This record gives sequence, C-alpha cells and structure tokens, in this order.
Amino acid sequence: MSSKPVSYGTADDKMKALNKKFRRTGISNGLISGLTYGIYSTLVMVASGYDPLVSAAGILAAPFICSGLNDLFAGIFLLFFNAKKGRLKEMRRTLKTKPGKLLVLGFLLGGPIANGAYLIGLALAGVYAIPISATCALFGALFAWIFLKQRPTARVIVGMLICVVGAIVINWTKPEGAENFTLGIIFALVAAICWGLEGVLSSFGGAMIDTDVAVNMRELISGLVVLVLIVPAVGAFPLLGDTFLAIKPVYWLILSGLSAAVSFLTWYKANSTVGTAIGMSLNVTYAFWGVLFCVLFLNQPLTTTIVVGSIVIVSGAILVTMNPLDLLKKESE
Repeated sequence: MSSKPVSYGTADDKMKALNKKFRRTGISNGLISGLTYGIYSTLVMVASGYDPLVSAAGILAAPFICSGLNDLFAGIFLLFFNAKKGRLKEMRRTLKTKPGKLLVLGFLLGGPIANGAYLIGLALAGVYAIPISATCALFGALFAWIFLKQRPTARVIVGMLICVVGAIVINWTKPEGAENFTLGIIFALVAAICWGLEGVLSSFGGAMIDTDVAVNMRELISGLVVLVLIVPAVGAFPLLGDTFLAIKPVYWLILSGLSAAVSFLTWYKANSTVGTAIGMSLNVTYAFWGVLFCVLFLNQPLTTTIVVGSIVIVSGAILVTMNPLDLLKKESE
C-alpha cells in the first residue's frame, strides 16, 4: 500500500514566512501607535482649552498637570488590562531584572521629561510642535546605531532625513501671535531627543520583557513621578485640585489616557519586533494625524507648509519601513 509523500516545505521557507508575519505585525503596531498618538495629542489640546488649565499662570503648570493625569489614567487602563490577563505579578518581577531597570530609565526619559516638554511645546507653539517632536525617529535611529549596533541602510537614512525636511517645512513660517514660538520648538526638540533614547531602551528591554507589562509600568511610573514630585515642585498642586473640580478637562484627559495607552503599547511592540528605527519611523506618522485632527476639530489654520510638510514626513516614514521597488517586483511576478 503506497501513499503520497507529504510536502511540508523547507525550514528556510517556514522561517521566511514567520519573519514576514513578524515584520507585518510590527509594522501594523507602528501604524496604530502613530494614529492613536495623533488622537492623544488632539485630546490633550482640547483638555488644555478648559479652565482652569487655559488660564493657568506660567508655562509649566498646565502642561505637567495634563501630562501627569494623562499618564496616570493610561496606567490605570493598562492595570485593568493586565489584571484580566493575569500579568500583575510580572510587574514586580520585572523591576528586579537588569532589562527592567533599563526600561525604568527609559520611562523617566520618555514620560516626565519628554511628555512634559512635548505638552509645553504644544502650549507655546501649538500644532507646529507636533512635527518637530516627530524627529524622535531620527534620534531613535541614531541612538540605535550607536548603542544597539542597528546600522541603518542608505534607504533608511534618506527616509529619516526626509522626515526632518518635512518638519522644517511645517515650521518654516512662524504663526502670528505666538510670542514664545521658538521656545516651544526647543521644548518639542527636547521631547524628540528623549523619546529617541526611550525607543532604544524599550527596544532592548522590551525584547526580553512582556511589552504589555512594560508599558503599564511606564505609564504608572511617569504619571506618579509627575503628580507626586514635579507638580508640587512647580507650584501647581492647587491647580491640580481645581482641575478635578472643573470635571470637564478630566473627562478629556481620561480619553487621552486611553489613546496614549494604546499608542505606547503598540509602539513598544513595534520597537521590539521590527527594531527602533522602523518602529519609531511608523510612530512619527502621528505628526500627520495630529495636524489633521487639529485642523479638522480645533480650527487650526490649514496652511500650505502644514500640508506639504506632513505629506513629506509620512513619505519619509514609508521609505524607512519599506523599499518602494518591492512593490514593482511584486507587480511583475
């Protein structure tokens, strides 16, 4: 009795298929992180438009209130998510490991420092700060090259430079009435540098630690550090109480916290699966989404520089993540 031989394919074919699926998942996560961070940026600006935040004195108080509450709410959402998955015990274990400690350093850079600087940039420079902060992809690729030996190809480098050009185009013309515009751009650049460093640290630690747990820790640590240490230090504790009493801005910050939770969860997964350079390049598409949503829902002026610059940034991010010639090859096959 004979039977037909069963073809299982070669090990190389299976590995290629697995790598392709792995890469596709990473790219999908990166794109989702960009979309949801654009939503987060818009919702925070909405919250900042309500009293008492909109009339707060100084340039630090309101942004750090928004940053702390947003990250805390995001952390709470993720706590429920991880509790349902039975992962809460992993948080304590993670803190005892070397990768976990490196992640905490990244949390502090990307949370209290970067997110605070980003929101200050939004407060001072408006929607123009969004694409400037998106140069974090360039810094992420640079730091990954230096510390993780993830040498970028010529195509990746060109794509990153295109992203930078797009950011420059958007900020070419200073908007009217923005007295502290340059200072806002500087704060957005500080956020970009710190997010670039966080991307490297998350890529290293996230590859060995459950990303769901890592992001949960990131948001909780960031929110608590801002609200417990930074808010009192800048004299904003009374403003925190007034914000809760106002209720409306808190509602918007709860929604922004949910968006941020999804964004950072998918961003960390993208970094740990397809590398920092590609993960961050996909994430910076939030510059396009953030500008688009602010124009549509917050009545931000639609200028030629914003349109052209946003398209350039997205084009650069696509060039980093894929070779356009691959599409032509597939069509010819």
